[in-house]
Amino acid sequence: MAGKEKRPIWAAGAMSGTSFDGVDVAVIETDGVEIVDFGETRSSEYSEEDREVLRAAMGAWPGEARVDKAAHVVEAAHILALSGLENAELLGFHGQTLAHDPAGGRTHQVGDGQVLANALGLEVIWDFRSADMGLGGQGAPLAPFYHWACARWISADGPTVFLNLGGVANISYVDPRLDASEATDACLAFDTGPANAPIDDLMSARNLGRFDKDGALAAQGQIDMDILERMLADPWFDIAPPKSLDRDAFAALATEVADLPDADAAATLTACSAGAVGRALSHLPQHPQTILATGGGRRNATFMAMIADATAAEVQAVEEVGLDGDALEAQAFAYLAVRVARGLPTSAPGTTGVAAPVGGGRRSRPS
Repeated sequence: MAGKEKRPIWAAGAMSGTSFDGVDVAVIETDGVEIVDFGETRSSEYSEEDREVLRAAMGAWPGEARVDKAAHVVEAAHILALSGLENAELLGFHGQTLAHDPAGGRTHQVGDGQVLANALGLEVIWDFRSADMGLGGQGAPLAPFYHWACARWISADGPTVFLNLGGVANISYVDPRLDASEATDACLAFDTGPANAPIDDLMSARNLGRFDKDGALAAQGQIDMDILERMLADPWFDIAPPKSLDRDAFAALATEVADLPDADAAATLTACSAGAVGRALSHLPQHPQTILATGGGRRNATFMAMIADATAAEVQAVEEVGLDGDALEAQAFAYLAVRVARGLPTSAPGTTGVAAPVGGGRRSRPS
């Protein structure tokens, strides 16, 4: 890319989240600052056998026996999902998070970018989080700079709030009026608490499916207010951002709802995740009138309604402003890959608590 540092290029991003749905792929055209255009999107589901391997590896750190098997699953699935991709000059590969310990300054995403580079014949940017954590950052969330670019793309005229509802939820408060995403006050971001993870785990543990489709089960249940109040009293919600969580940070909720009927358990866990978003708003510079939701949780109508109640804000899926909520995270890593290739920061004090704006990522070229 020498000599071409300022021209927009087509880059691909690949994301595999902690819901273990599969691999999302998206291509965008960007110069690492502005979004120029959107390209192809695709997704490839994990098999149930693959999901079992990944679930078994959750919480594992490098060197543990179960990691190698999970790495093979992740690499093979990404190679399959990315094969035959046209136009992309660069790939941003997030990998699969197995463990995240911000307090201990460590994180673990399985999947080797060099393996993908060799298989696909494409330069790969990967290991996005380590450099940030090495400078005292939380290593997450990493999508806020892209959310800032999205706010500029939709011509937002003031601060804009994005809410990503994955296994964990994270919120981005971005000001597109500022000229750079790493500028002071351009981005404030942090994890709000659990989102889909406890609900998905409940459904799986009780053999009710992989997730609560459309929130149908939760809609039939009654919220256990005692459990909700205890959860929202957790001191973690009072900690000032930036801050981040491991997928299973609130795993104790499973024990809390163990004796509840299925529908009541689903309703209670959904309310806990929604209430966590409500608690998060006290940390924003101003209360948003509108929240733009992305990630799988935006398809859960019960969850979205509970978030609206908990936040006293209008909660819209990002599709209502012309964005693609299924592709947004993959697009974010395409965008970040271009930033890494051009020496631009990928996180800043306001997004991860890192000491100064820093560019993460390792670069692997086909050998």
